[in-house]
Amino acid sequence: MVKKTSFLPLLLCLLLLLLWSCATYTPPPTFYIDDLPPAIIAQLSLDERLIIEDAWRNIREGKGEKAKKTLTKLDKDNPLYYSGWGYAYYVLQDMPTAEDFFKASLREHPGLVLSHLGLAQIYQDTGRDDMAFNQYREVLKREPEHPWAQPRYEFIKNEKTKEYLEQGRSYITQGNSEAGKTAFLQALYYAPQSQEAHLALAEIYNQRSQPKNALVHLDAVYSLSPTDKRIVEIYGNTLFQLKEFARSLEIYERLQELDPGNKRAAEMVESLKNRLGIFELPSQYDSIPFSEAVSKEEMAALIGVKFKDILPSPSGSPPIIIDISTSWATKFILSTASLGILDIYPNHTFQPQKNVSRAEMAEILNRLLNKLKELGNNFIQQIPPASIEILDVSPDNFYYYPIVMVISYDIMSLAMEKRFNPEQTVSGQEAIRLLDIILALIK
Repeated sequence: MVKKTSFLPLLLCLLLLLLWSCATYTPPPTFYIDDLPPAIIAQLSLDERLIIEDAWRNIREGKGEKAKKTLTKLDKDNPLYYSGWGYAYYVLQDMPTAEDFFKASLREHPGLVLSHLGLAQIYQDTGRDDMAFNQYREVLKREPEHPWAQPRYEFIKNEKTKEYLEQGRSYITQGNSEAGKTAFLQALYYAPQSQEAHLALAEIYNQRSQPKNALVHLDAVYSLSPTDKRIVEIYGNTLFQLKEFARSLEIYERLQELDPGNKRAAEMVESLKNRLGIFELPSQYDSIPFSEAVSKEEMAALIGVKFKDILPSPSGSPPIIIDISTSWATKFILSTASLGILDIYPNHTFQPQKNVSRAEMAEILNRLLNKLKELGNNFIQQIPPASIEILDVSPDNFYYYPIVMVISYDIMSLAMEKRFNPEQTVSGQEAIRLLDIILALIK
């Protein structure tokens, strides 16, 4: 016969099993919960620290109600108060209330990473990826390599950029440039370094004759890809349209380096240099100051360079000169000879390497003065010509008049005993000094 008391342990076990099966089990949350920030925890009192650590343990274990009870012990001024309530309600899947608490937390304590992370996850859970992106970006401003935020930020960025680029291309194909512009701008919001978006926007603005707007995007894309020949050419052309010729020249010279065979780039470089009055100065030009006797080609180069912003460009056909094809100063010789400042001999020679005498220098300077007078420059004679007496140059000498004139303006002077030394050569340094005197007189 079995005793009744033998059933008692079995009944107790069954009763416990029944009670356990009726209990509500709360699984731990599936969302990310960051660690409590050490910098804030270090500032709390011991009691506050114990409370918030207890609440955080309950949150991690998915015990939202227990976390709420614990958080009631915290003062509202505590920097983790609102964030803690946000996570407690998030555990309980009360998204609207959790969102309100996270927002309240950021109003009181802007930049709190815990609250940005909480909001980001709520926004993602509720299909608001654009807002989640902003919250992840705020986290990464403070912690650039955050292990949770960084990959999710990149995922949203890549997906949204791809989406808006595809929209932009589709709108452009349909001929709807305004909608395309909006889509490409949206792509740049997520990926500011998107070359495709920048180039597409630059093309839209250029088609609308809005080069200033195009330049904003070309500045950005050129800084990202300074060796992309297509980008460099579009950039240089847009700068040219804006009449920013110096910058355009710089970019087209860059294109020449990248693509030496580009004929348009070569033509643009030459055109821009002419427009800006820029000359390619050979190494011989730098040697002029060391020349013991300045030559005609050196004088042509000195005048061409020093007065490039003052003298006009020659008009009409260039003069026929048969002996300057091998001269390093051909461009300057043609220019100064066309203006009548340097002389061409009757046999159409220039004799570029002939040394310039003091008498010839006086004639060159006098012709330069006359050309500058035609352009509206005034010169005041310092010495009356009638009072000038020159012992080694007679009044019937071909060079007498130009010598007197340059002396009267105090540009050249007589040596001792009223001698001019007309056959003496002029050094490179002296030629530079004489031209600088004239420059100073017209400034």
